Amino acid sequence: MNSNPIPYGRQNITDEDIQSVVDVLKGDYLTQGPQIKLFEDAFANYIGSKYAVAVSNGTAALHLCALALNVKEGQKVITTPITFAASANCIRYCGGDVEFVDIDPATYLIDIEKVKKLLESSPKGTYSGIIPVDFSGRAVNLEEVKGLADEYNLWIIEDACHAPGGYFIDSKGEKQNCGNGNYANLAIFSFHPVKHIASGEGGMITTNNEELYKNLLKLRTHGIVKDTQNYTNSIELAGGIDEYPGWYMEMQMLGYNYRLTDFQAALGLSQLKRADRGIERRREIATIYNDAFSKTSKIKGQSGIVDGHAYHLYIIEVEDRLGLYNYLKSNNIFAQIHYIPTHLMPYYQQFGWKEGDFLNAEKYYSQCISLPMYPTLSKIEQDMVISLILDFLP
Repeated sequence: MNSNPIPYGRQNITDEDIQSVVDVLKGDYLTQGPQIKLFEDAFANYIGSKYAVAVSNGTAALHLCALALNVKEGQKVITTPITFAASANCIRYCGGDVEFVDIDPATYLIDIEKVKKLLESSPKGTYSGIIPVDFSGRAVNLEEVKGLADEYNLWIIEDACHAPGGYFIDSKGEKQNCGNGNYANLAIFSFHPVKHIASGEGGMITTNNEELYKNLLKLRTHGIVKDTQNYTNSIELAGGIDEYPGWYMEMQMLGYNYRLTDFQAALGLSQLKRADRGIERRREIATIYNDAFSKTSKIKGQSGIVDGHAYHLYIIEVEDRLGLYNYLKSNNIFAQIHYIPTHLMPYYQQFGWKEGDFLNAEKYYSQCISLPMYPTLSKIEQDMVISLILDFLP
């Protein structure tokens, strides 16, 4: 038995990361300080978007996006059943209804052709938006999604939690980074410890739309503004004479406390500096897995090595998934399953979703298993994982 646990994902905290947090802890601001804007600007530059808004986690990012796009009770929004539940939950938070569409079994991403058929079979105006997910780090072709969105007047929230540094190639042959805002109205990222960039918890929203950006800034902080140009109450009501007093602020909408702290931002900013190296290492690990498993028909891999894949996860499909999961666990290797189809969660079954609705997603779930995938995974550890998997297969 392997003596050292090997998880499916793991953060990598360096001395530089630690020092960046210590510097903030010794400074004047633990929250609402300068590190937030520094992190936002650096992340926007990395992704290629005009604006970025740091928030407390990826779920908060999704919720704020739905609020900024004015999702209301009864509105219908399309997403995939193979994702973390938050991709759908954000619509329910606003009272909207979720319409799931099955995945393409070759990519595990939402099947664009099935989305097209759904839209064609429904009166225009039935659906308000779509939330495609860059599942496991593989980029959705948002150019194709945008074509449908324009035709049917849909907004797009790109769930890119798995894919900072990922990209797809558009019809002009140009690289389009996940979250760059060229096709989606908004995109969201997560900084959970197993993600590419870790800040403990945390998230980011990116956009190229200035109006949405300004609304997001208000929504993440109780709906409060501190800009004299945008105040609606009079100077006199505010307690001033010739100008608004320095203490004054206005709550202009119902917002939330979804802020990121300065020390989390400092950690994220430090991690961002080596994000490209992390992507390179993930792709090296994926290549080794792919080469090892391509020699057996007992494993279905994730469509080989894909250009632009960010490899948050490396997923294989096997017939005896439970047996393999338990065998690896008995050897101190902790694989994971991503994900139980959201439409089969008891909460969503109350809306009529049931087993058999999405055969591709359900078959995928019955066989999928996520293998250890993180930049500090050593060659010895990966060789052990591969060897055990190949030994287990009949």
